[in-house]
Amino acid sequence: MAVTMSRRRILTLLAGAGATALAGCEPARGRAPAPAVPDPLLVRVDEGLSLLRGANRQTIPRAVATADGTWLFATAPEGPDTACRRIDTATGHTSARTVLPGRWVPQAVSADGTRVALTPTGMPVNGGRPSGREVTPVLVADAGGMRHRLDLRGAVVPEAFTEDGTGLFVLDWLPATAPDRYRVRVVDLATGTPGPLSTRDKTPVPPGAEEEMRGDGRQAVLAPDRTVLYTLYTHQPDHQHTRDLVSGRPGNAHAFVHTLNLRERWAYCVDLPHPFGEAVAAGHAMAITPDGGRLLVADVASGTVADIATGELTVRRTVPQPRGTGAAHAAADDRLYLAAGTTVRALDLTRLTGTVDWPVREPVTGLVTSRDGSRLYVGQRDTVSWHDAATGRELGRVPVPGLVGLHGLAGSA
Repeated sequence: MAVTMSRRRILTLLAGAGATALAGCEPARGRAPAPAVPDPLLVRVDEGLSLLRGANRQTIPRAVATADGTWLFATAPEGPDTACRRIDTATGHTSARTVLPGRWVPQAVSADGTRVALTPTGMPVNGGRPSGREVTPVLVADAGGMRHRLDLRGAVVPEAFTEDGTGLFVLDWLPATAPDRYRVRVVDLATGTPGPLSTRDKTPVPPGAEEEMRGDGRQAVLAPDRTVLYTLYTHQPDHQHTRDLVSGRPGNAHAFVHTLNLRERWAYCVDLPHPFGEAVAAGHAMAITPDGGRLLVADVASGTVADIATGELTVRRTVPQPRGTGAAHAAADDRLYLAAGTTVRALDLTRLTGTVDWPVREPVTGLVTSRDGSRLYVGQRDTVSWHDAATGRELGRVPVPGLVGLHGLAGSA
């Protein structure tokens, strides 16, 4: 869900017969061939998204991708309207162009990559707030064209689709004309009616008990089975969860993981213990294990990792680590990888100890593991490098001008 859209610049997509909506293919004529990236990789750049495949780089402006990097939707202005395409990142195949009435920017894509929610302008889901407005137009489309046109009251930001595709989770900012806090709601696409989520026991949240969040949504992670979205929030002084509002107990959570069940439409927050949330939001990161059973949250400023059991939604333990500085990033397979500044740390996933640290050349902007677990991709300034996952030895690097961060592997698993 993850954080970064403010740096994107709007460019023009290729259009016309045979065009694929993929632009900026490199290396350019006269340049030395770029090293071949071992795995197809989807990264975020100033222009939008870039697909690194072998020695080629293909830039896709005005695009949004599924969490697993398998599908993306891209748009381009076409007169007063918008051309929209769906792209399979495994093959590069692009759907037929559809034209949407008016000007639209892709905002959120369903976990299975079949539908997209668009708004007139891109709006941040994490790490920012929208401008105030009384009505937010939202368009829902698929590869065949427009399916729903909604005019939602208030300053609303689409976040995710329900698993069955009949609902859209949104951030509803309050007050609408001067937003300073928000709540998560679900919109019924058939009627356009927004409503509260359910509690974890699947009972409707009573009026006045919807959580309102003021802090920073640092990062979002989708469960491997695509049914649960976890979002890390920090700086939440005096925040009250729905369970606090219902019971009347005071709340004072500085950081928590907001758990959104996309199938059953309930939400639950896992509080993180002190000192999570006390330091800057950028110093926090999380990763989910490949089996989806554990969510690992790191605060590099305090040197703490919280181990959350996703089945029980409880913090099983916290494990101290050496402290770090700078923006934090995390990835997990059979190890947990943490990065801050120019240091990458590999931890045994069972004990969360036995660290192996290695330096990289420049501050890290993202971590991604290869599917076989043998390589770790590291985003740095205008560069992606890849390393032996056991030793940290750099195996290669490729220039990526304007790199913002790493989205993940491209193509199907």
